[in-house]
Amino acid sequence: MKGTLFCFGLGYSAGFLAQSLAAKGWSIGGTSREAKASTHVPLAPFDRSHPLDDVSKQLAGTTHLLISIPPDERGCPVCDLHGAQIAALGTVRWIGYLSATNVYGDRGGAWVDETTPAAPTGERGRRRVAAEAAWQDIGQRSAIPVQIFRLAGIYGPGRSALDALRVGTARRIVKPGQVFSRIHVADLAAALEAAMTRTAAGAIYNLCDDEPAPPEEVIAYAASLLGMAPPPLEDYATAALSPMARSFYDDSKRVSNRRLKDELGVTLRYPSYREGLASLL
Repeated sequence: MKGTLFCFGLGYSAGFLAQSLAAKGWSIGGTSREAKASTHVPLAPFDRSHPLDDVSKQLAGTTHLLISIPPDERGCPVCDLHGAQIAALGTVRWIGYLSATNVYGDRGGAWVDETTPAAPTGERGRRRVAAEAAWQDIGQRSAIPVQIFRLAGIYGPGRSALDALRVGTARRIVKPGQVFSRIHVADLAAALEAAMTRTAAGAIYNLCDDEPAPPEEVIAYAASLLGMAPPPLEDYATAALSPMARSFYDDSKRVSNRRLKDELGVTLRYPSYREGLASLL
């Protein structure tokens, strides 16, 4: 299968998918906050204040559309500014929206899956829920298959505990019972590619690995790979954290990826942080 992929927000995560598809003969286009060109892809400037000039021209021939731009306080800017135009293009066969597992809120470390009702505890999660609904509505009205991908914490080359340790910014914050789910960016891209060949309208998939883990455990393992002492443990209750950093500890849950495996047939290359971090050495 070959086609034309257009990514609203062709950044770190979408870039891995684009690179894989380009190697298979796909045409790639996308946007960034500022006009620039990647190695092979010209990127159009886009944000809420700068909509695309001519959607029918810039997205001409697009068969697959990926939205990786987070919603703002008013909603999803892509949906708000260009949703109706995208629905009317006539060539789009698949729309993927990158959401986040924060839509599930705090579950006290319990397991959640795609059937678990959304119950976000923070504003970012509430925005994600609204954006998911907006894209699902477009899919229902246009008959274009829309799939929602709820991403766990993304890591990969240049963005991992190894890099934080090397530059001295890694911290081991301990909050009893706290666990996070993660996914290596290469597995994320492989999951999206698999979904594009199985365009079940309205499907929701959690993209995460097999092993949720406490953050301090991941930092300690990364330090062992580098042969260095891990940072000291810090109590979450007394640690000096910005409001944004502290908000990441509001939710604790274990995210299931069973649907990813059962419906999309994905075999994770990095089923836990251990394989993922080791590969980054």
